[in-house]
Amino acid sequence: MRLYEPPAKEFFRLPNSIFHVPLDATQFKLYAYLVCCSGSKGYCWPTHKKIIQDNWLEVWYENYAKIKMRPSTYLTYHGYIENHIKPQLGKIPLNDLTTLHLQQFYKKLLAEGRVERIEAQKQPKGLSAKTVRNIHQIISSALKLAIEQRLIARNPAEGCALPKAERKEMQTLPVEQLTSFLREAKDSGVFALYYIDLTTGLRRGELLGLKWSDIDLKNGDLRVRRQIGRIDGKIMEMPLKTKNAYRTLPLSADAIDILKAQKAKVAGSEWVFPSPTGGPLSPDSVLHMLHRVLKRAGLPEVRFHDLRHTFATLALQNGVDIKTVSGMLGHFSAGFTLDTYAHVTTSAKREAAKTMGNILSDAV
Repeated sequence: MRLYEPPAKEFFRLPNSIFHVPLDATQFKLYAYLVCCSGSKGYCWPTHKKIIQDNWLEVWYENYAKIKMRPSTYLTYHGYIENHIKPQLGKIPLNDLTTLHLQQFYKKLLAEGRVERIEAQKQPKGLSAKTVRNIHQIISSALKLAIEQRLIARNPAEGCALPKAERKEMQTLPVEQLTSFLREAKDSGVFALYYIDLTTGLRRGELLGLKWSDIDLKNGDLRVRRQIGRIDGKIMEMPLKTKNAYRTLPLSADAIDILKAQKAKVAGSEWVFPSPTGGPLSPDSVLHMLHRVLKRAGLPEVRFHDLRHTFATLALQNGVDIKTVSGMLGHFSAGFTLDTYAHVTTSAKREAAKTMGNILSDAV
């Protein structure tokens, strides 16, 4: 957005409360623009113009959101703004936006909001409840700032009825199905990809973000340093979301041998799992590959993230302590891991109680 230039002969009076704060030219113009639109103290320009959603979202995104958010988050938010919010609400004056506008907008997103692209052809036309709630958060935050700047009197986003975010049920591949799955993955030429994921519990983006510089085959270490995601339809290398996600994981002897074979297979590529064009694989393509492998193996369909759940569940069931599993998964706390896999630890507690009961009954 291009900020208004103050007229050369027009006087603009700043409130006394900020006299002690030095403003550079850009800050002065932004402040003048906000005061002008709010009709507050001082002489201002141009009183006949109304600020519209397009412009205000740019002010919020560039001067507030971009500073506070992680790079991966603000890039995702930029995609939501450009692909969804601006096309539908961008031309509505800030003061004219109503709760009904937003409610109708969210309803449309749920029904047919997905951006058309080749990778999304088999997916539902509507956006998920979680995505709609994220878009609502963007709008609500921008409008909250507008209230603080005295551009509007109330936040129309506060009265919206939001879709309930559904928690997807966790699914895992039981041990008896892993043999069939890995055999079919080998026949399909994607064995290394899924084997490494099942032995490390990496997130999809983390797995695709692996470079050979992250792998120490001599010492058997794998360093998680980046992730691959899709922003505005483009495959991008992005930083990890939290400091806990940056971690070093040990590799089993089998995993080292498989990675050595993979390195010979993709000789010359910096990526451990490159695409046919040489760059990183698309997150959508590995999901489609997973579903094809499962179908050919005669197994039920699971999400890619369920491979991570499979790793964690098998580790806990086989005696790995919760703190170690939490660290390998890159969770922010062992408590979060414990809550996520409570069903596994509950079963382990029952087994422990049964074992102790047998020991004590023999002692009596």
